[in-house]
Amino acid sequence: MTSTRERHPAVRWANVWKAAWEARDTEAIVVLYHPDARFSTQPFRVPYLGAAGVRAYVQQAFDEERGPRVWVGDPVIDGSRAAIEWWAAVEENGRNITLAGSSVLRFDASGLVVEQRDTWNQADGRHDPPEGWGR
Repeated sequence: MTSTRERHPAVRWANVWKAAWEARDTEAIVVLYHPDARFSTQPFRVPYLGAAGVRAYVQQAFDEERGPRVWVGDPVIDGSRAAIEWWAAVEENGRNITLAGSSVLRFDASGLVVEQRDTWNQADGRHDPPEGWGR
């Protein structure tokens, strides 16, 4: 039997983002978002709006990246909201980097993301997450 937690849309979001990022599959990610979603990739950037905004951001990022290796943490869930840590080692524009960040998400009743706020840091080189990360 599947638990309520395992059926929460945050778990789906985490699993799809990991697989789709590694496959560089923009459309698999876009279908997670409500047509009117608001997606903020950094606190002081102008947010991307709607599915078209999500698509534009993700596609642009994937066009710059090669060979992503992605990890996602266990979602912290509170009703329709969730926080999820993520970590990615990629080659971006010919340079190896590692991104470590978190996404705060709000879902509608059908399980689509209506709001996402990200924050992240970047380091030179490819690094795996530290032991115990993401739990």
